[in-house]
Amino acid sequence: MWLNTLLLALREIRRNLLRSFLTMLGIVIGVSAVITMVTLGKGATRSVQAQIASLGSNLLMVMPGQRLGPGGGGGPPFAAADVEAIASQIGGVRLVAPEVRSSATLVANGRNWSAQVTGSTQNWFSVANWTIASGRGFEPDEERVGAAVCVIGATVRKELFGSADPLGEQVRVKKFSCTVVGLLGSKGQGAMGNDQDNLLVLPLATMQRRVVGHTRINTILVSMNESADTDRLKASLEQLMRERRKLADADDNNFNVLDTRQIADTMSGTTQIMTMLLGAVAAVSLVVGGIGIMNIMLVSVTERTREIGVRLAIGALEREVLLQFLVEAVVLAALGGLIGIALATVASIALARLMQIPYAFDASINLLAFAFSAAIGVVFGYFPARRAARLDPIEALRHE
Repeated sequence: MWLNTLLLALREIRRNLLRSFLTMLGIVIGVSAVITMVTLGKGATRSVQAQIASLGSNLLMVMPGQRLGPGGGGGPPFAAADVEAIASQIGGVRLVAPEVRSSATLVANGRNWSAQVTGSTQNWFSVANWTIASGRGFEPDEERVGAAVCVIGATVRKELFGSADPLGEQVRVKKFSCTVVGLLGSKGQGAMGNDQDNLLVLPLATMQRRVVGHTRINTILVSMNESADTDRLKASLEQLMRERRKLADADDNNFNVLDTRQIADTMSGTTQIMTMLLGAVAAVSLVVGGIGIMNIMLVSVTERTREIGVRLAIGALEREVLLQFLVEAVVLAALGGLIGIALATVASIALARLMQIPYAFDASINLLAFAFSAAIGVVFGYFPARRAARLDPIEALRHE
């Protein structure tokens, strides 16, 4: 019986192909929209996690100021002694790197380019998760005397030197020139949309003397051991900085200690919430598609009233007529779901490439969308099917 019912449903769909396709269109759009939104959302979440991870694993960032964001209020900067105290007085710390940042126009090879300039120590490359693609980092003597050497990122290399080897070349930063001794491996776009490769790195002393003109430190990067208790280490770090900055018990911190893992979790959570909201909005079109199926099935019942009367008159049971129209509605919805999944796959791959985020295929959301589309067929197809099954055979045979 089930096979015959399915064949009857497919025959009716094939008989009115255009109408059947237009009936399925709402389901197709709804399924493809839901799957595309969720897939892109998952890809965006993975991209954010990867970008945060590129800052460094098990990393704490110590920054001046009472709180982050607008109106956060400034706080006194850090000194070299603060860096030394963190490295020597807190257990579980692997490496510590001071960081001074500025922006400047770089000039080399007859070209100029605006980039971020960072001053730090050799530890910075390891703490901030940078690799040296070619050349080397800073020698201890170069750090101590503030030598005019630098390491450049992939974007700076491309804009100033093109495909040529930059090692040994001179780059002018403001009023002095430095020799390129290393080229950083590429990281790509950062979590805030910035180009992480658009930078030039100088020894800390060189940066302080020749670029910014002071000995203040903007940020301290603290890399923890894998086995370290993050909460305990963070609390110890805050206590040490409060003591060094002579804050009373009633005073608020005039600095912030940020954990990159917490930043990643927060941003990932935000992205997931936005994905759920977009998916819920897209799911509304599935309901609209279900209403379209119910409307067309009611029209079909009216058109086939005489056929239904003949079937009932020769002995067909009400449940058989009900099943015939219900299966027809489910087949329409299920076919729409399959077409929607195919369109969503193509759209997700294309948009992921366009947005430069990973394509995150999720079999569960595809199966869930398909099951939901079939359920839409059952829910919205039941009323027309019930109406067809309850027709009076005599009245149905008289219908013109």
